[in-house]
Amino acid sequence: MVRRRLRVNERWHVVDVPDDTPLLWVLREDLGLTGPKYGCGVGACGACTSLVGGAAARPCVLPVSEVDAEVTTVEGLSANGDHPVQRAWLELDVAQCGYCQPGQIMSTVALLARVPEPSDADIDEALRDNVCRCGTYSRVRAAVKRAARDRGPR
Repeated sequence: MVRRRLRVNERWHVVDVPDDTPLLWVLREDLGLTGPKYGCGVGACGACTSLVGGAAARPCVLPVSEVDAEVTTVEGLSANGDHPVQRAWLELDVAQCGYCQPGQIMSTVALLARVPEPSDADIDEALRDNVCRCGTYSRVRAAVKRAARDRGPR
């Protein structure tokens, strides 16, 4: 066990975990943040996508020893779910089962930080590795555009 300090969702936390513990387990088991979902465990489905240093990352394959920047999970976007991406998801009724949605939302937040007015190709590229078994991809694309519009110019 190694004592680590992590900054998650704008708060510092101290955890005692082995170096090779995936960040996802720290988020879910030690910090109680269940927004990032366990899907494939190999970084292929995107259900766990969170931001590390503002970039989309896969905590299921990221050892906690390699985390050296602020971590943001879907819980950290806003206190009451009113982040523009979350609002767009609700307004356009994107979710069906909802399991992949936190990862989709976090990938979208990272995309909009890099590309404020994304094209369809930008959206498809940024979210191509976020798997949705319900097949809500057309609504995801519409919600990304709505969130980009509602965020306004950056």
